[in-house]
Amino acid sequence: MIDTKRLRELAAMRPEGHKVLSLYVNLDPSEFPTPRDRDTEFNSLMQVLERVPREDGLTHAQKEEAKADIKRLHSWWENEFDASGKRGVAVFVCGAADLFDVHGLARPIPSGVTVDDSPFIEPLTAMPGGDGYAVLLTSRQVARILAGGRDGMREVASIVDDVHGWHDQGGWSQSRYQRGILKEAKDHLKHAGEQLFALFQQGHVQRLIIGAPQELRGEVEQELHSYLRPRIAGWIDIDVRSSPSDVAKEAAAIIDSDEEQHEREWLDRLKSELGRNSRGAGGLAATLEALNERRVEALLVKQGFRAPGYTTADASFLSAEPGESPTGEPLKERDDVIESAFESALEQSAEVVVIRRHPDIDAVGSIGAVLRY
Repeated sequence: MIDTKRLRELAAMRPEGHKVLSLYVNLDPSEFPTPRDRDTEFNSLMQVLERVPREDGLTHAQKEEAKADIKRLHSWWENEFDASGKRGVAVFVCGAADLFDVHGLARPIPSGVTVDDSPFIEPLTAMPGGDGYAVLLTSRQVARILAGGRDGMREVASIVDDVHGWHDQGGWSQSRYQRGILKEAKDHLKHAGEQLFALFQQGHVQRLIIGAPQELRGEVEQELHSYLRPRIAGWIDIDVRSSPSDVAKEAAAIIDSDEEQHEREWLDRLKSELGRNSRGAGGLAATLEALNERRVEALLVKQGFRAPGYTTADASFLSAEPGESPTGEPLKERDDVIESAFESALEQSAEVVVIRRHPDIDAVGSIGAVLRY
């Protein structure tokens, strides 16, 4: 699974003078249950890629680089790839830029290949519940942090602190001893909160789900950093020792509800800003203009929305109409400018919100942006 930080790094990557091969392979076991089925799917994609070095639009050096990248992909599939636990895989390759990035996916994704000036990240951006959720499981002594989404979780931290048990002796010594235990338990929860905040700073935590005994919930929330408390999506009642798959199952309903509410809140905010003619942009042209001005706080796009457009060679300037950039650079036509819009949004640390459940996004042109100013 891929985290937001890496997604932003890929969005900003444009190896000058080189092409990036992006490969997506659907591994849905209902469609590709056997190794032979998966090999057939992979080989059909490679047949498409193998035509690339014969295309007229590439320089001789780019054609040779593509041949080497294709050879590397074949070697990876034959010798390194493991389908276990994956329902899809995304690979980004550019040997000239020392790029070979493999991301196993917890849910199926349509197969496809793209050769362009940058990694094709739009399918990852549009995946629901794919990543960005963290689950903190804690007792008074043990804490675990898992990251992922509805279809899969991976453990990223385990914290075990030495918290003594109660004893049954009475008197003043017992009172002092019990106060010591309470402090140890509080320190443990603080330790867990600090570890979670460190992961948040690294880009691994967008939303938070917490599993803790009822009597601990107030203390757990109190020890969280103030940046994390508003990110709590919900609470689950689950044993701290539960397997990652059981945690994912327990968290799935919260993730579904949280995503639906998240979409609704951003869409309502966009419509409100547009209604007041304030910090909102609706429709393709206005949204691309806002991205160019780097004013976007959140980009909202209807799931599956595609639109032709125009960009500079490095996609630093986007337009719905042909012409030139402000610096006089001719614009290149793109069959789908939405991919470039996703990349621009991620580069300026804007949130990308794919609207799946609310058809009223059509009323604003299927794409819009909430602006910072």
